[in-house]
Amino acid sequence: MRLTDLIAAGTLPLASALPSWLPLDRRQSGSTITVDLSKTYQTIDGFGCSFAFQRANLITNMSDKTKQRALLDLLFNTTSGAGLSIIRNGIGSSPDSSSDHMNTFAPKDPGGPKATPQYQWDGKDSGQLWLTQEAYNTYGVRQIYGDAWSAPGYMKTNNNENNGGTLCGVTGTNCRSGDWRQAYADYLVQYFSPGYASMNSNGAQAADFIKVLYAAFETANLTSQVGISCCESEGWGNQVNMVNAIKSAGAENLLATITSHTYTGGPNGPMNSRVPVWLSEQCDLQGQWTSAWYQGGGAGEGLTWANNIYNALVNSNISGYLYWEGVQWPSPTTNEKMIRVDQQSPYNYEVSKRLWAFANWSRFVRPGAIRIASSGGSGVKSAAFKNVDGSLAVVVISTGGSASNVSIKLNGANATEATGWVTDNTHNCERINVTVSSGSISGSVAARSITTFHIPAPPAPPAAGSEVSKRGWRFV
Repeated sequence: MRLTDLIAAGTLPLASALPSWLPLDRRQSGSTITVDLSKTYQTIDGFGCSFAFQRANLITNMSDKTKQRALLDLLFNTTSGAGLSIIRNGIGSSPDSSSDHMNTFAPKDPGGPKATPQYQWDGKDSGQLWLTQEAYNTYGVRQIYGDAWSAPGYMKTNNNENNGGTLCGVTGTNCRSGDWRQAYADYLVQYFSPGYASMNSNGAQAADFIKVLYAAFETANLTSQVGISCCESEGWGNQVNMVNAIKSAGAENLLATITSHTYTGGPNGPMNSRVPVWLSEQCDLQGQWTSAWYQGGGAGEGLTWANNIYNALVNSNISGYLYWEGVQWPSPTTNEKMIRVDQQSPYNYEVSKRLWAFANWSRFVRPGAIRIASSGGSGVKSAAFKNVDGSLAVVVISTGGSASNVSIKLNGANATEATGWVTDNTHNCERINVTVSSGSISGSVAARSITTFHIPAPPAPPAAGSEVSKRGWRFV
């Protein structure tokens, strides 16, 4: 609830104005964060997770519809959940659906790359179709990232969807079956029109296929709806090398997004490209499952992930940030998922604080937001954004074990109201008291927390009316 008490010098004047869960003896003297709307950086595409390798089926096939809806709300609801705005689905390449395989809709070699393909749609897409439709229709998710781990095996140099191999026809290959580039491009167009799977390519080979795929999208009149992303490298350094090769081949302008992982190395600054960059698969693959917010700074803890997102957006100008799996069964007992869900009734599930770390970003920094400058503050670090609707989000992370009172000063805007939302050991993106005075916002940032201050867009001025309309007439 917004307080009506006025504050000065960035400090809350009364004990009653503090959140009830914050001990008085842990208050610090106030500090000011300055947000400058005139200094802008990258556009934010959003935050999300994957449902590939049949993880979507955990939700899609759930017979308990109450828990099914609860899980969808946790992931996508912008008022009670994480408000994720990007879905990463897998484009299947397996000839079957055993284990966690993602079945292809073209399981049989038609007899060569020039033969008529034999598409077989199952209406499920490994459970991803229903889940994606729910996210789109119920929660307004508009960014669906279809990720092809591999082409069907018969299109590759090793005749196998697994264990690498390269698409037949790209630079450096010589397949007896022929050049499958156009056939694979047509295959991907079909997907968007209505071991471990993997495929190798270097930057030159990627550029070779990007040109063929873009032409196929043009022919199908899909370029206004579908963009090409590349290249899902396991580490930032290799992705940089691939992007440089794509640029040298004159194909950078055909890309909508550059995507990378950080398993073999993360960024140390922005990538040199005009194309938006996503970290499209991030997680802790090694640590034992934890749902904790902070227990010492472990790799799977929620506060760690709040900081990971901050570092990506502020230090490397990342536009999209995705966790690996949104949901997954308990085994393996690692932190590769945000929510672990039992596969059998009664479908018990446990939510990690990693999801709530995402919530403080995704619920308030919406697709199309522009990062703007923020600076200052004692014992905290901050990032600020202007949304398409004109609202502002200032994300503040405590850098130590003490609470801080902060005042947020806006250069280029004047706040008349605001809300604050905290995630820490005992809160899950929950509302706190905030005061607004003389255009500035003040509130408390708990120790080892992430707190988002949301400032609504100012109301639009009333439209000028004619003398007749001012007298009460309404024209339709």
